[in-house]
Parts: sequence; structure tokens; C-alpha cells
Amino acid sequence: MNPVINTIKVIAGIILIIIGLIGGLFPIFQGWVFGIPGLMLLGSVFPSVKKWTHDVLEKAKKKMKR
Repeated sequence: MNPVINTIKVIAGIILIIIGLIGGLFPIFQGWVFGIPGLMLLGSVFPSVKKWTHDVLEKAKKKMKR
């Protein structure tokens, strides 16, 4: 893919994750709404992040079935 698009995705993903972390500190502001799309953007560029998020989702699904 185009390196400029990948750079934009990485920058946007990092910004969204930072906003999500800040949002986690304030009870009025929902941090996960920004953190999850940030991880998705980073996962589209970095395979290790994609694998990590996939593993977390699988563990969550297993816990939900219990």
C-alpha cells in the first residue's frame, strides 16, 4: 500500500489511542470509543497489533460463553 496512507493511518491510530487513554481518566468521556478504532487502524499497518487484538477478542469471546 502507499507509504503516505500507511503513515496517515499510524498517526491517526496513535492520536485515537491517546484520546482513548485520556478519555479513560474522565468519567464523562468514553475512551473506548476512540481506542478501539485506533487499534484497528494500527492493526491494518502492523501485523503484530492485528494478531494481539485478534487474540484479545478470542479470549473475550471464550469468557462470554462461560
